Amino acid sequence: MNTEFTQLTDGRYWIFAHNGTLHDFSPPPGDRYRPVGQTDSEQAFCFLLQNLCERFSGTEPPAAQLALALHELTSEIAAHGDFNYLLSNGENLFAHCATSLHYIVRKTPFQTAHLMDQDITVDFGDATTPNDRVAVIATQPLTDDETWTTMAHGELLQFHNGEPLEQAEARAPGLLLK
Repeated sequence: MNTEFTQLTDGRYWIFAHNGTLHDFSPPPGDRYRPVGQTDSEQAFCFLLQNLCERFSGTEPPAAQLALALHELTSEIAAHGDFNYLLSNGENLFAHCATSLHYIVRKTPFQTAHLMDQDITVDFGDATTPNDRVAVIATQPLTDDETWTTMAHGELLQFHNGEPLEQAEARAPGLLLK
């Protein structure tokens, strides 16, 4: 998974992680965001930021408007291949499932969890406070004694303060916004 950092507006940092392969995706370079390398992840991240900046005149929109814009832009990019991604502006985290994504929300009272790939049990109560809430998103569940939620193919979820937000469904071919 590739991870990139940049700024969109007002000094806010954005982070992006992409898992998948995009074919024949080479949008024209924008005037504000240009990939440093040649990866499809860098192309997609710059495309997203450039288009968000253009749509909202360089100012950050309310979260609901941002989600709808990402829905449309994600549909354009996802037409080129597998586009699992995470995108965050530090307040909201967006997760798009193209092939396989799962999530779990952990909150007080924190329990122990057993890792799937090793015989190790982790006590999350030792590493958290009663005020913490954590969303973990992975391509496959990481533990075998917790209930993970499987995201639907084409689903775009928005998380805020560690919880997925319920939003009005907006549909486009092959894409769900939940």
